[in-house]
Amino acid sequence: MYQLTKGNTRSTAMQAVAAAAAVVEMQQYLSFIVGGETYALGILDVKEIIEYAGVTRVPMMPATIRGIINLRGKVVPVIDLGVRFSGVPTEPSRRTCIVIVDVESGDTRHDMGVLVEAVNEVLDISPENVEPAPAFGAAVRADFIRGMGRVDDRFVILLDVRRVLSVEELAQVQTLAASA
Repeated sequence: MYQLTKGNTRSTAMQAVAAAAAVVEMQQYLSFIVGGETYALGILDVKEIIEYAGVTRVPMMPATIRGIINLRGKVVPVIDLGVRFSGVPTEPSRRTCIVIVDVESGDTRHDMGVLVEAVNEVLDISPENVEPAPAFGAAVRADFIRGMGRVDDRFVILLDVRRVLSVEELAQVQTLAASA
């Protein structure tokens, strides 16, 4: 029978494998503020963060779509999460940012900008620290929430970018606004 001792290289190797597995399980989220609340998106959905320097308004767009920006020659729509979540537009400040995310719609991928009050930090949250979305009491629609990430003694609302920025739903909003 093999005994594990403090100086045993097998023990050290097993500890290293366990530590590596723990790191793999950790998921990273970009946290930010909208309407005074802290939210987060999976870091793999985030392409970049840019300083807010204004957007070009497009006539007849729903209020959720703040406008468009030119990102290295590409037209990118900017969604105001304040309007999307609570109907209250985000007031630009010196900390206001646009988070560029990659959104999948069918077989195509779209770059979309998300207007946020401020970007906070990248959080490492293990899957066991993610609770299911609450059925009530959240400031946003329950289907927008992927889960509640426990960070120290507080919770961060983890958003499902595919639902929050659903291209189909945003198109339906635009169609309804045009017909009204």
